[in-house]
Amino acid sequence: MNEPVIHVGILSAPQIQFTLFVPYRLNGEVLPSGDYSVEFSKGSILFRGQKYDEFTLESGDIHSGSFELKDVVIGINFHWERKENQRFQGNLKFIVEGDSARAINVVSLEDYLTSVISSEMSATSSEELLKAHAVISRSWLLAQIQKSKSLENEGQKYRSLHQSSTEIIRWYDREDHDRFDVCADDHCQRYQGITRASTSLVKKVIGETRGEALMWDDAICDARFYKCCGGAMETFENTWEPVLHPYLVAKADNLNPEFVLPDLTGEEAADRWIRTSPEAFCNTSDSRVLKQVLNDYDQETAHFYRWKVVYSQDELSTLIKERSGIDFGEIIALEPVERGFSGRIIRLKIIGTKRVMTVGKELEIRRTLSKTHLYSSAFVVDAEHENDEGIPQQFTLTGAGWGHGVGLCQIGAAMMAEKGYGYRQILAHYFPGSEIEKRY
Repeated sequence: MNEPVIHVGILSAPQIQFTLFVPYRLNGEVLPSGDYSVEFSKGSILFRGQKYDEFTLESGDIHSGSFELKDVVIGINFHWERKENQRFQGNLKFIVEGDSARAINVVSLEDYLTSVISSEMSATSSEELLKAHAVISRSWLLAQIQKSKSLENEGQKYRSLHQSSTEIIRWYDREDHDRFDVCADDHCQRYQGITRASTSLVKKVIGETRGEALMWDDAICDARFYKCCGGAMETFENTWEPVLHPYLVAKADNLNPEFVLPDLTGEEAADRWIRTSPEAFCNTSDSRVLKQVLNDYDQETAHFYRWKVVYSQDELSTLIKERSGIDFGEIIALEPVERGFSGRIIRLKIIGTKRVMTVGKELEIRRTLSKTHLYSSAFVVDAEHENDEGIPQQFTLTGAGWGHGVGLCQIGAAMMAEKGYGYRQILAHYFPGSEIEKRY
């Protein structure tokens, strides 16, 4: 297997401005360095007076090309969403996407990883943490490429929504990416080209782990990751499609052989777990370690191992209506119907004066109950201050962790590296039973 060249969806907009820092070629014509723009026009992309369905600007060497896209949106739908200009290496492709033009970076996989490791983590993180992340990021991407090819070969369209008059079950994975391999935001892996300064250490760990991927039974592992598990990891099938991944299991985030994870699928145990602060690798306030995982805008969040959100009745009923598009009236209760092994809610019943609906899975719940995303769906609800009609006027959500909880806990992995664990030990902890294999 040779090193793959991948397509990363960066930006979609009616008009896109960009700068070429070196000459590029379009259908044999040399375009000098300088400022350019494309725009969507009547079903086509308008560029330099010509209309295209799609086109690619190619540098002489995919490793040496360099360009900048203006006003790239990062942190889409998260609390720190913003725009910034971003620089990339490789080739630049444009396609029509709905009523917009889509900019796609065509880049070698290892160059892509150098950026991901510097974007997802601090480029000054510990060497073993960076090695672990290089392997799982590479594994996840290769697994997604294989998954897309399998769906295409089987003529299947990825389905991630099941809806009835009383239930909406939705998860978010491949449905937006049928014309490129991955996106550049947190939905996939945070990728910001060469905007984020890399270091000699990042380049060293990418080189030393080149081609390494996690394997299970001759298949590349779908190696997921997130910020903080809150002390317990979740299974894949409880978060995405109902497919068993034996290496993505529910377990506690510590290596104490005497510790037994409670049955957090039950309300009593989940309530006790979430309202306390059990020992775990990711239960840390060590700012030096946290800075390895959290970029500046992530550090705008102070509490994530355990957190609390308070809504008034008006705030919650308005928020749920805006986010779900369903008018529940006043909210009477938020009742967990099903919890996963980490205490994360898989299905949540929203009971209102006008409507009762069950929503899931975890990300749909997080999106419904926040203007951006709740940190996780591992939460318990206190409904308080009932009025004369028995309708609560305040809801307090007490929660655990940041992210879906499947696979590698970035903060936990950072603490393991800090305590002297090597990257193979870290990966064995978060992906039990998997093996590392050099794929190219």
